[in-house]
Amino acid sequence: MANLEDLLRASAALHRHLCPRQVLGVRMGLLAGQALPLELPRDDKRLLVFVETDGCVVDGVSVSAGCYVGHRTLRVIDQGKVAATFLDTSTGHAIRIAPQPGIRERAAMYAPHEQSRWHTQLLGYQRMPDDELFHLQTVVLTISLEKLLSKPGHRAICAACGEEVLNEREIVKDGVTLCRACAGEGYYQAAS
Repeated sequence: MANLEDLLRASAALHRHLCPRQVLGVRMGLLAGQALPLELPRDDKRLLVFVETDGCVVDGVSVSAGCYVGHRTLRVIDQGKVAATFLDTSTGHAIRIAPQPGIRERAAMYAPHEQSRWHTQLLGYQRMPDDELFHLQTVVLTISLEKLLSKPGHRAICAACGEEVLNEREIVKDGVTLCRACAGEGYYQAAS
């Protein structure tokens, strides 16, 4: 298992600098490894992570857990929260980790002489004990893991736009196969 310093260096290299939320992400991954228990970072698909925001924390979680969007082992479900759920796909055990309320202020107890709040958080988050830094809870997923993971190699062609749809994300309406956008469930629409 990698140590905190090595993981922070790897996250900084990926992100081009180190910030407090990356520290939180790395520490979340380390805590998940202990709680599940799994050896992290992973290089297989046994661990699936759902992060609840985009940005810095994701890079920390990715490095410490070994889970990435491109490997289909990390999903961003943007709830605007610095939190992540770690699922052991072999056992079905899932835990959600989120920062405790008030950690920004408590960080000063662990880094009292830093030059700014940002630096206080950067160092304080590295030093705080897990139980002061995070709330960990066992959770049950409300989405189908089988549907989420889908069948490898499954492809469909949208009857309306002709684009390929991967991973069983197509919608069949009245016997017609459509992509989500053409079925009216897209996140965009064509400009006039």
